[in-house]
Amino acid sequence: KHLMKQDFKIHGLSKLGKFLHQFLEKPTEDYAQDETELLALMKKSELENPWFTQENQRFCFKNWADVLKEENIENWVSSYKISHFSKKVGLILAGNIPLVGFHDVTCVILSNHIPIIKLSSKDKLILPFLLNKWGEFSEWNLEYQMVEKLTEYDAIIATGSNNTARYLEYYFKDSLSIIRKNRTSVAVIKGDETDEELQLLAEDIFRYFGLGCRNVTRLFIPKDFELSRLFENFIHFKDIINHHKYANNYDYNRAIYLLNQEKFWDNNFVMLKEDQALFSPLSVINFSRYESIEEVKSFLVENETNIQCIVAKAELEIKDFIHFGEAQNPSLDTYADNIDTMKFLEVI
Repeated sequence: KHLMKQDFKIHGLSKLGKFLHQFLEKPTEDYAQDETELLALMKKSELENPWFTQENQRFCFKNWADVLKEENIENWVSSYKISHFSKKVGLILAGNIPLVGFHDVTCVILSNHIPIIKLSSKDKLILPFLLNKWGEFSEWNLEYQMVEKLTEYDAIIATGSNNTARYLEYYFKDSLSIIRKNRTSVAVIKGDETDEELQLLAEDIFRYFGLGCRNVTRLFIPKDFELSRLFENFIHFKDIINHHKYANNYDYNRAIYLLNQEKFWDNNFVMLKEDQALFSPLSVINFSRYESIEEVKSFLVENETNIQCIVAKAELEIKDFIHFGEAQNPSLDTYADNIDTMKFLEVI
């Protein structure tokens, strides 16, 4: 029965992937009722959280539609032991980019546990809709709860800022838990990148306005690399400045740099600043110039607890690198903070 239930869940989840795929492919006038409902929720999401533009929500759906194929899900789950006993797993979800908590929910359900979900106030509409659809497609009762406050749980998975993480670690110190902190991503430029590769890098930087932990906020650049090549290849994201929240950040950071007489390079929608810091303010990309790739590699090792992804070319032989343009397309076995959530769920 336990295995049969798992098959139904996996089949239902792959049907959810097909549903999202159809939704993205179809013209709106041909939408069925549930597709019209999803479109209305997307519009409402953007009204409640202006960062969740229709384009970014669709990009997120496409990513899920691409990975939620039955064979993918089966291959992923097959390398883990699935618990015979269902435990309650409290989930405190982030809301920085659309559906950022859906992977955790999926892990818990496919581990045969029950997610007790505290949604982020910034992303509270689409996830319940998708869970409801998944339940319908599974023809099996998917067990989960949405709560305002976590009270009963056997384990916790929580995502927050470094500040919040300290409170969460203290609060849940007696529970089995994964507490995630702030991370960001970096890119290492070799110097011989094609324009096409640099345009893909722009996707890693600007998608979701740079709000995700998989967004590149720091570049490593060879000492003689022309910064103008970056600006030329980032130009297809120039409309980002028409988004009022992004523009506010850009204007604010630019004003601060001018007031402090700090040096920066600017193309009217993003600023480049020579700065060793991994995390950069929204609308700013930090960069540093390097003499040898070895110094970059040792920096990456020293700072690995703050780094989610490293975008680079294969020839640089950087451990765990990903290709340009891949940062926002994680696969099912890509885990936040590089902590294997499914492994954690095997032993609770």
